[in-house]
Amino acid sequence: MTGPFWKTKRLDEMSAQEWESLCDGCAKCCLLKLEDIDTGEIAYTRLHCRLLDAGTCRCSDYENRKAKVPDCVKLTPAKIEEIKWMPRTCAYRLVHEGRDLPHWHHLVCGDPERIHREGHSIMGRTKSEDTVLDEDQIDWIVDWKGNAP
Repeated sequence: MTGPFWKTKRLDEMSAQEWESLCDGCAKCCLLKLEDIDTGEIAYTRLHCRLLDAGTCRCSDYENRKAKVPDCVKLTPAKIEEIKWMPRTCAYRLVHEGRDLPHWHHLVCGDPERIHREGHSIMGRTKSEDTVLDEDQIDWIVDWKGNAP
């Protein structure tokens, strides 16, 4: 079978380089999420992880993120099925579900900035979690279009 790797390989068949290249840089997975203890419902906020570089939508210390942010989830092919809060537009989720990547994904269009220009990332729309007190995080809940599971 010929075609781009994301159409011909399962996530667990991809090389490390292919896997990493799937990330579109939306940074929606870096948003703080609050879980209702009674219902299990996940609420997304306009607060991002303290390690996120808001100007690039990339982790400022990707290699050491688990040591610095212990609850950071290291995404693996096996975890895609388990993690229900992954954005609907997440390339890992789309490939896992057998769907196509969106037209604005850098592997499709060749332009890594298009996602930001078209408003599919969180660039310019969030604040760092360290700027808000824990008890005030609920005030930052927002309905992110395309982010609900």
